[in-house]
Amino acid sequence: MIKFYFRIITGILLLAAFTLPAAAQQLFKFAEVTDIHIGSENSEEDLQRTVEDINSQPDLAFVLVSGDITEFGADTELRLAKSILDGLKKPWYIVPGNHDTKWSESGGNTFRKVFGSETFAFKYGGYQFIGTNCGPNMRMGPGQVPRENIVWLDKVLKKADRATPIIYINHYPQNADLNNWYEAIDRLKQFNIQLIICGHGHTNRQYDFDGIPGVMCRSNLRAKDSIGGYNIVTVSNGKATFEERTPLVQKNRQWAEVSLLQPKQGEYARPSFAVNDSFPHVKAAWVYQDNSDMGSGIARFADLAITTNTAGEVYALQLKDGKRKWTFRTKGKIYATPAVEGERVVVASSDGNIYCLNAGSGKKIWTFKTEKPIVASTTIVNGIAYTGSSDGHFRAVNVQTGKLEWDFAQVKGFVEDKPLYYQGNIYFGSWGNDFYALDAKSGELKWKWNNGASNRMFSPAACWPVAANGRVFIVAPDRYMTAFDAATGKVIWRKTIPDTRVRESIGLSADGADVLVKTMEGRLYGVSSTADSMQFNWQAGIEMGYELDPAPAVDYEGVIYIPTHSGVVYAIDRNTHSLIWKYKLSNCLVNTVLPIGGKQVLFSTMDGKLVLIKF
Repeated sequence: MIKFYFRIITGILLLAAFTLPAAAQQLFKFAEVTDIHIGSENSEEDLQRTVEDINSQPDLAFVLVSGDITEFGADTELRLAKSILDGLKKPWYIVPGNHDTKWSESGGNTFRKVFGSETFAFKYGGYQFIGTNCGPNMRMGPGQVPRENIVWLDKVLKKADRATPIIYINHYPQNADLNNWYEAIDRLKQFNIQLIICGHGHTNRQYDFDGIPGVMCRSNLRAKDSIGGYNIVTVSNGKATFEERTPLVQKNRQWAEVSLLQPKQGEYARPSFAVNDSFPHVKAAWVYQDNSDMGSGIARFADLAITTNTAGEVYALQLKDGKRKWTFRTKGKIYATPAVEGERVVVASSDGNIYCLNAGSGKKIWTFKTEKPIVASTTIVNGIAYTGSSDGHFRAVNVQTGKLEWDFAQVKGFVEDKPLYYQGNIYFGSWGNDFYALDAKSGELKWKWNNGASNRMFSPAACWPVAANGRVFIVAPDRYMTAFDAATGKVIWRKTIPDTRVRESIGLSADGADVLVKTMEGRLYGVSSTADSMQFNWQAGIEMGYELDPAPAVDYEGVIYIPTHSGVVYAIDRNTHSLIWKYKLSNCLVNTVLPIGGKQVLFSTMDGKLVLIKF
């Protein structure tokens, strides 16, 4: 009986905790603007109209801007968007979307510089509003709330009370479209989360996100109409009413009314790690968890694993236990994979510098400054570090002296990939639809190829080129695989297959016989490196499901390792092409895999996990 009364009293107190603040809440209205896409057709005019229309309505308290501010994440697009949004005569709060982060020439740094932050938290009318960034961040895959934003969210919620109702804003729907949707939702559910607002889908639509009401809002773009539009949200009497607003004609159309209540209880799907139980001999010797995203691969020096993060750190972990040995801090996010030669490690940062460090201690040896951020990785050959940048340059720098050997200043778009050295040439792509071959000694242009696409997002810029038998191979988001004569640039063959869609993941077998391509259907093929057409030598006996991870498959000591965007690494037998094992570390994208011998392999995931696997 005592327990019974205790439960009643506890229930009454909890109910009071969530209902008393409602008395302090007031009717208010705000504008919700999303998917602006500055850089696309008519986007500038559409946004200007929206700003003027919002300013004409004195009853709007503030404005939320929920991602895809630009079409390509370009610096000029971001600054133009800011100049127009600065015309708003009321407070406005902004977060980026995938178009601002996936194709960012600055690795997301310019967004932070221009807008001041990639998150927001404020209170209004008795409600707490919280907004976070959402990728994919530089690497193609499903969306992801960055690890550093999850850590930031923890800090915000630590200061929050359990009663104040929360409205959460993110660019993506909070479902499996996001690799780590549950990270934010599970935290918010411990508080009084009542509504989630998103964009991304360019349409007005209602959702149920694990029992939490969700609303997707239309794009600000006019699309096939003559005028763009946005949403006006009215919060009153425990409800949020959504009206589509059309500027110029000043027309409102109510299309949704959402009750603001505590989330419905229930069982909701979460990623399963049961796959690891099927391969008990595959063990994690240790797992390191960073407080920021990891968007690059790993380099090895002696008994150290050297990697980077989006907090701008280059650091080394001890292979024996995963403990940090040294840390070097830059002033920008890092998406470049470190390169080691001798006792030196070279890595570029989005702060615009190429750094050379002592690989054993992390002490800086030299710095080479460029004109813009760098998101590309370095290749070192014979003491020369080859690195592309976002300033239209590709440079060769002497690793010993830090002095410029040569500078090719005719790159269209920015460089993201890791350049390939082959037969005296350097090969790389850019986000300008071009692919380049330069003389490695002089920097002279040997040949250049353009894919002919009008959309720069089809560029062969994210794949790491491979070469064998006098040929260079690439894949790209246009779903084509292309084979070139390495010396002349002549296209030997170029092929797309509708049900076998290559994208950005390409590797090479250890013997050079097979080009390893992973398709969007989640299959791995060995493509002949000598045939006169796209000839498949074999298909691996695995089905990985829909797959976008651009990281290459790696062939090492008879095992081919395949990274995926769902946090799983597959290991297949090089001869039989059958599955040996698979291991799931996270639900987020796997960066490049680094086998280190002795049946050991290192890999990291975008949400800041790095593991040493033994099998």
